[in-house]
Amino acid sequence: MAKDYYEILGVNRNAQADELKKAYRKIAMKYHPDRNPGNKEAEEKFKEAAEAYAVLSDPEKRRVYDQYGEDGLKGTTGFSGAQSMDMEDIFSMFGDIFGGHFGGFGGFDDLFNGGGRQRSTRTRTRTTQQRGSDLKITMPLTLEEINTGVDKKVKIKRQEICPNCNGTGAKPGSSNVTCPVCQGSGEVREVSRSFFGQMVNVRPCSNCQGEGVIVEQRCPQCGGEGRIQSVKELTIKVPPGVTTGNYLTMHGEGNAGVRKSSRGDLIVIFEEKPHEYFTREGDDIYLDLHLMPSEAVLGTEIVVPTLSGKVSLTIPPGTQPSKILRLKNKGLPHLQHPGRGDMMVRIQVKIPERVSGKELELYRELFKLESKKIKDENRYSKIR
Repeated sequence: MAKDYYEILGVNRNAQADELKKAYRKIAMKYHPDRNPGNKEAEEKFKEAAEAYAVLSDPEKRRVYDQYGEDGLKGTTGFSGAQSMDMEDIFSMFGDIFGGHFGGFGGFDDLFNGGGRQRSTRTRTRTTQQRGSDLKITMPLTLEEINTGVDKKVKIKRQEICPNCNGTGAKPGSSNVTCPVCQGSGEVREVSRSFFGQMVNVRPCSNCQGEGVIVEQRCPQCGGEGRIQSVKELTIKVPPGVTTGNYLTMHGEGNAGVRKSSRGDLIVIFEEKPHEYFTREGDDIYLDLHLMPSEAVLGTEIVVPTLSGKVSLTIPPGTQPSKILRLKNKGLPHLQHPGRGDMMVRIQVKIPERVSGKELELYRELFKLESKKIKDENRYSKIR
C-alpha cells in the first residue's frame, strides 16, 4: 500500500518547513527507541516518520512525491525507504533536530537517558579557561550613612594570581607537558556498543581539567593551582538612598581565574541597621514623639532629631494622639532620581501612671472642670 507521508506526519499538503519540522519532532519524541525499548512497532513508526520527513523536507523530492507518489521516488538519487534506514542514519540525517533546540525544549538528547546519547560524528572543543568565581559580601549601613552616601573600606579574602609562577602553576624554569591521559586533546572518549549502534561519551579529561597539558613540576608556592589565597582591601562607594537588598557589582574584583583567565566579580549586598529612633518606609522616616498631656493641650516647641541634625518643631495647641506632623525633605534621598522623602513625626501622649502632691490637686481641679462640659454621648465615636 502506498504511504501518505502527509498523513504520517499529521500535516496538510500545504504545510511549511517549520510545521513539518515540528510535526516530525513530536512523532519522533513519542516513538523514540529510548522511550520504547524493545518495541518493534514503535521503532517502525519512528523510521516511517523519518522517511516521511526526509521526503517532505526536501523541495525536489516533495515535488516528485506530490506529482507521482511514492513510486516516483524510487529512482530518485539519494532516496532510501524506511526499511533500509537504521538508527545511525536517522540521527546523522537529522542531527539539527535531535541535537538542537526546538519548540521551547532543550537538546533532544537531553530528553532520554539524561543526554547520554552522543553521535559518533560529534566533536568537542577543548575546555576554555575557567573564569574566576564571584564573591558576595554583606555590608551593614546606618541610616545616617544611607542618608549621605559613604565610602567604606573593607578587607576581603580572595584568590590572587600566584606571584611565584605568574599564574601558570609551574615551578619557575620548568615547562608544561602534554597530558598523558588524553594525549593533549583535553577530552576522554568512552566508546560502547548497543542495540542502536555505537555510542561515544565525551567528557573533559580529569587529569588536566580539559587543558590538554599538565605542569612538569608544580610551583611550590601555589601547589600547581596558579592562585594563592590573599587578603585585599577595597574602597566601596555606597550611593545615597540604598536600602536592604540593593546590591552593587564591582566587576573584576572577585577571585582570580585559572591560568590568568578573567577575574570574577564582587557583589556587595547592602543591609540597613535598625535605628535607635527612626523607622523607614520607602524614603520616608518616622519618629514617635511622646508629649505630656499639658504639651498636647497648650501646644509647645520641641527640638527633635533628624538624620542631618536637630530642628525645632512647633506643636499646635490641641494636638491629638496619633496625629502626624510632616517635615518636608527631611527623609532619605531617592536612589533613582533627585529629591528626598519626608520625616513624619507621630504624636504619642504620655499619660503619667502616678501623680502626687500639687499635680494631683491640679488634676482633680481639671477633672471637676472637664466633667461639667462633657456629655456621655460625646465620648463615643465610630472607629475609622
